[in-house]
Amino acid sequence: MSAPAAKTTLPRLALAGIFGGLFCGYVGLTAAIPVLPGFVRERFGATDFAVGLVVTATALTALLVRPISGHLADRHGHRRVMQLGALIVAAGGALYFLPLGLPALVLVRLLLGVGEASLFTAGAVWIVSIAPHERRGQLIGLYGVSMWGGISVGTFLGAAMLPFGYGAVWGFSVAVALAGLVLITSAPVRPRAGQPDGGQPGGERQSGGHGLLVRPALLPGTALGLAAAGYAGLAAFVVLHLQARGVDSGVVVLSGFSIVYAGTRLFIGHLPDRLGARRVAAWSGAGEAAGLLIIALAPNLPVAVLGSLVMGVGFSLLHPSLALMVMDRTDPAKQGAAIGAYTSFWDLGLTIWGPLIGVVAAGFGYPAVFVAGAACAAAAVVVALCVPRPGPQPTTAT
Repeated sequence: MSAPAAKTTLPRLALAGIFGGLFCGYVGLTAAIPVLPGFVRERFGATDFAVGLVVTATALTALLVRPISGHLADRHGHRRVMQLGALIVAAGGALYFLPLGLPALVLVRLLLGVGEASLFTAGAVWIVSIAPHERRGQLIGLYGVSMWGGISVGTFLGAAMLPFGYGAVWGFSVAVALAGLVLITSAPVRPRAGQPDGGQPGGERQSGGHGLLVRPALLPGTALGLAAAGYAGLAAFVVLHLQARGVDSGVVVLSGFSIVYAGTRLFIGHLPDRLGARRVAAWSGAGEAAGLLIIALAPNLPVAVLGSLVMGVGFSLLHPSLALMVMDRTDPAKQGAAIGAYTSFWDLGLTIWGPLIGVVAAGFGYPAVFVAGAACAAAAVVVALCVPRPGPQPTTAT
């Protein structure tokens, strides 16, 4: 009688450490974002290209390192790799203080991408490893809320501290990342037989492949990469799209999307667990597509906001649903590498769609950006439905 109760008990102290550590790590990572463009221009007289390179360099190493950090978390423990990520974020903040040239500053940003990938990926698999099976999707969703919350708070506080000088921002980045390290270290682990620091024993499910080619991650990752087109279009062009129609409050659409994105995961984030990851992924992709089409056709702000709300609900649940599909088809001992590969498809999608949506906007106009995003979201649904169903769950001795 006690076994079922144990399965549904949430390890609250561990979750607080993981969520809090991720939140603080992203606050430290993103506090520099709003001040870096001015810093680069002021110190180096840099071009727009150089400014963009400095700000976005982290995405390149994050894309490449996520599968590696997931593999290391599987082998050496989730907490250790997450601690390493927080340390790298703190070290990156400290390196801002040095009188670096522009190439060295780019290298610092590349290093921070390694820290971000290690922090996020190890924590994501740690969450799955300790979550009750029937609440994995919900906790994956809340983990994403912690990340986006850290990004929002970090960018706000970074901008707010700029009047006190760049050094205040750099010092804050170091301090909050170290606070994240303390929280991660405070999270207790439950070692499994033969695995250090929270690792998991092997199983009989799929694990083949390396890097982005981890087999269980390929189709769900492709669906995630396709869905990224809609988000990239919304972030880059919704303000310009509405301005072209005489609406000057396009930022409200982005705010509405962000609020609904977080609220959906907080209040109905359990749906992938309750209704099934495949079903929720299909409905979520359809919701993203519908919202994007509404935005494309919107004649005024209220209709555009409605589209952002519909898109936000769908997009919010798509990632945890697809992540569950990856986990259900992956050997437990390889889940870190699998979730790292899966998440890298998001980085890859943004890298590809960023330039392509600009080409679409230039050639066909702003509404075409959202129509193209809707087509990609529909394609994501098709890909998600092609993911083979998992085999029987392996039993785990307690």
